[in-house]
Amino acid sequence: MDLAFLHPLYEHPGPWASVYVGTSRHTEDTPHERHLTARALTDLAEQGCDTATCAAVRGALEALEHSSEPNGRAIFAHAGEVVLQPSLARPPQRDSAHWAPLPHTAPLLELAGEDPVCVVAYVDRKGADFELRDALGERDAGSVKGREHPIHRTASSDWSERHFQLKVENTWEHNAAEVADALSVCQEETGADLVILVGDDRERRAVHERLPQRLRDAVVEAPHGPGSRLLDDDVARIREEHVRGRAETEMDRFLAARTPDDEGRAGAVEGVPALVEAAREHRIDELLIRPDGPDAHREVWIGEDPDQVAVRRTDLQILGEQNSWSARADDALIRSAVATGAAAVSVAPADGAAREEAPAGGLGALLRWA
Repeated sequence: MDLAFLHPLYEHPGPWASVYVGTSRHTEDTPHERHLTARALTDLAEQGCDTATCAAVRGALEALEHSSEPNGRAIFAHAGEVVLQPSLARPPQRDSAHWAPLPHTAPLLELAGEDPVCVVAYVDRKGADFELRDALGERDAGSVKGREHPIHRTASSDWSERHFQLKVENTWEHNAAEVADALSVCQEETGADLVILVGDDRERRAVHERLPQRLRDAVVEAPHGPGSRLLDDDVARIREEHVRGRAETEMDRFLAARTPDDEGRAGAVEGVPALVEAAREHRIDELLIRPDGPDAHREVWIGEDPDQVAVRRTDLQILGEQNSWSARADDALIRSAVATGAAAVSVAPADGAAREEAPAGGLGALLRWA
């Protein structure tokens, strides 16, 4: 997950109100939203949230009652102002409200981070139609038309007909190259994370083989014939499989990198003390966070700057930081990652003894250098 959109949350010191609201269970006939508003504001007030910030959260929650959000929203408020309220790609298991020195951003890795934008290409022998799918739905993304003649084979086997068949083959190959070029441009312009090829086996494969190397790992072929349209459920399933695949790939990288080389250096670390040290040295390239890990809510100490993080309060004082606050380890590490341009990914427990406990305590990182 690219964390750049979180920058506004770290331009001002805390404390912060962080509210996660699910809307998938709401209907116009239930008072759930009004009940939620009252409960969230009560929770924030009990945790020490100031009146102005409570009022800002109230306004955002009341506005959400009339929105068409399918899953919900996260609301981050500070000093009487809502600073960020990203939509959620999936609803939270339960609504929650937090008041803390740092915004509670860790749940976003699961709820908002991995909802890949994808281009669906409906391919046939004459060209392709492109469709963009994202959290807002689907919309046209252009098309490409190749040569139209000759496009159909004949059943004859004499020499002249075999010559004609060769021309047909050349037309198909030319059109597949045209589609691949246009699809590459479409993906680059839209920033799509995923490309789905739909059509007959031969046409899909011909286009796939002609796509640039940078896209090969982002392409999925859907087993539908030409002219069929992918249903929302199909796209949702492919997206979820893509997200799981990316998480598994990052876990494989982590498991391989945490083994020291011949000089005793590892390309990955786990556990709060090692991660805190890496964060202070700006060495984190990608955070791995397991939602159920016990270290996620472990207490660390932070200063005003993102790289001022320590396991013990006295460590910050030794570093010359006079002001310090207690914070959750996952939120403190995400703040450091945002400041240094690192990424983050949520990894769930998987089969296999090596994976079940990785990363240790639920927090790990791939490093920029060992």
